[in-house]
This record gives sequence, C-alpha cells and structure tokens, in this order.
Amino acid sequence: MNLDKRRRFEEKSIEHLREEGIYWEAEAARLKQAIATALSHQMERRGLTLTELAAMLETSRAALNRILDPANTSITLTTLTRTAAALGCKVKLEIVVPR
Repeated sequence: MNLDKRRRFEEKSIEHLREEGIYWEAEAARLKQAIATALSHQMERRGLTLTELAAMLETSRAALNRILDPANTSITLTTLTRTAAALGCKVKLEIVVPR
C-alpha cells in the first residue's frame, strides 16, 4: 500500500472510531499491545519464564499475566516501570503531535 493510500485509510479509520465513540479505547488497546509485545520480547531474550519474572517482581503469575495481556489496558506506570526494570530495561514515553 503506498503512503497516500495508507494515510487516507488511517484517517478514515480514525474518523470511524471517533464516530463510534471508541477511538480512545482503541488507542489504549494499541498502546497496550505494543507494551505487552515489548515486555514479552524482553522476557524471551533473557530466557525468563513467567514464574521466574513473577518471583523477581514479588508478585503472582496471575498478576504478571494481566501485565502481559495485550487486551488488559489497566496498567499503572509504576507497574510498567518495575516490570521493565526487572527485565533490565527502562521505559521511554514520548508524547508527539499527530500528523
């Protein structure tokens, strides 16, 4: 898909989500998907299991599953930064002006 077509598609999609009143929920879900994917990737890179990471965080596997669940958008910044730190990472947040 060329760049113009992609931008038009994105604009139409965003417009539709706003009309339906679900844009912010969809945006939160997109961000959580990216967070869960990044954390899971770091776990795999370090060869850590859920049980091992949960022990490092002094939490349950169920709580860790909620953190890694891409559909669960309820995550605090404290939980996110603690989890990233346990994986030897830092969180970088950037707020940008939309295109």
